[in-house]
Amino acid sequence: MDTIEIKALVESQRSYFETGATLPYKKRIETLNKLYDGINRYRDELSDALKSDLGKSSTESFMCEIGLVLSEITYMRKHLRGFMREKHVKTPITNFAARSYTVSSPYGVTLIMSPWNYPVLLSLTPLADALAAGNTVILKPSAYSEKTSAVMAKMLNDEFPKELVAVVTGGRAENTSLLDQHFDYMFFTGSKAVGGEVLRSASEYLTPVTLELGGKSPCIIEKSANIKLSATRVVWGKFLNCGQTCVAPDYILCDESVKEEFVSELKKQIEKQFGKDPLDNPDYGKMINEKHFKRVLNLMDASKIVAGGESDAETLRIAPTVMDSVTWDDAVMQEEIFGPVLPIVTFKDIEEVVKVLNGMDSPLAFYIFTGSKKIAKDVIARTGFGGGCINDTVVHLATTEMGFGGFGSSGMGAYHGKTGFETFSHKKSIMDKKTWIDVPMRYQPFKKYKDMMLHTFLK
Repeated sequence: MDTIEIKALVESQRSYFETGATLPYKKRIETLNKLYDGINRYRDELSDALKSDLGKSSTESFMCEIGLVLSEITYMRKHLRGFMREKHVKTPITNFAARSYTVSSPYGVTLIMSPWNYPVLLSLTPLADALAAGNTVILKPSAYSEKTSAVMAKMLNDEFPKELVAVVTGGRAENTSLLDQHFDYMFFTGSKAVGGEVLRSASEYLTPVTLELGGKSPCIIEKSANIKLSATRVVWGKFLNCGQTCVAPDYILCDESVKEEFVSELKKQIEKQFGKDPLDNPDYGKMINEKHFKRVLNLMDASKIVAGGESDAETLRIAPTVMDSVTWDDAVMQEEIFGPVLPIVTFKDIEEVVKVLNGMDSPLAFYIFTGSKKIAKDVIARTGFGGGCINDTVVHLATTEMGFGGFGSSGMGAYHGKTGFETFSHKKSIMDKKTWIDVPMRYQPFKKYKDMMLHTFLK
């Protein structure tokens, strides 16, 4: 799709939105129902596409993508009427007599740009939130997850008119053309570098933006942690989707007194969860493409590998890999790994960890395994990050009742559930002033009794 076609698409959505067709509750529920039914009809095709693009099993595809989107839609349908309802607030006596309230209104024409690592989840979840809020949407899925993007385009084109939901496929040229357009809201999930480009483009029209970026999400193993359970949950969260998860633990900060035990348990858990030869496990994922396959291999230092390290260029698979005795100067610590490589850095004192983390970019996620509630509370209070878990990894992302988003360099804004509805809505503050009385206190001429009344009511 060229620039002229994209501009025409944006204009057609704006014209449609201005008719008010997306505003009624009935229309929003109908739209959510269509999305839900369409996903169920295309469930097998979506699962097959995810297998082709990322090597995901049908179970992982449903657990981590398709099922979570259906859950989001179900939540929205259940709570939408309440979200749309006017929220009454108190009116100060100085504005007697009046009724004050807030009401959520859609922004209008929204752009959602999604990544390749969870192409269904990170495309259709914000789509559901935006549609529930009453917007029109242009969705731009990643060109890297080609098969999945094609299935989503087919599904959404079947279910919706382009004036309401449109999909623009393609690569950099299409991204550039989209970013040149005037949208009413922009939602981007991806890298920090591209997020900066989105923010610069949005600034031209002062368009509000949500950015869900990434970063090196730390995972602390404190000495009082349940080491076996910690290793079990770290292995699951780190090597899910072959390590290509924006909230995966990027690296381990392990108390040196429990490091040997922890590494031993990691090895056991890798074999237990993925088998003796993970490269032969049909349920283990693959890297998205050759470029990222080679990039991750270049981050690995063979002299520091204590588990895994094997790879297969034909299948683009890298075995779950653990690196020990890693320093902050190693290549693997210079960028977000986004692959199945888990480096371990040790520490002696938790205060040292807090100081180090506060000197780094704020990550999207943060994890701490500890038996001490006091330590967990203290470290969480003193460090900056988007969201995270105590004694687990990744699962906070799947909680509809909590917003999910970045902080600082890992993004801005959040979505999921009520937070998602609010993200794609502007909250208008309205005062409905009554006409049966008009208190003259504010009008000139000002007199002493008015001053006395103002001082009484306003202080």
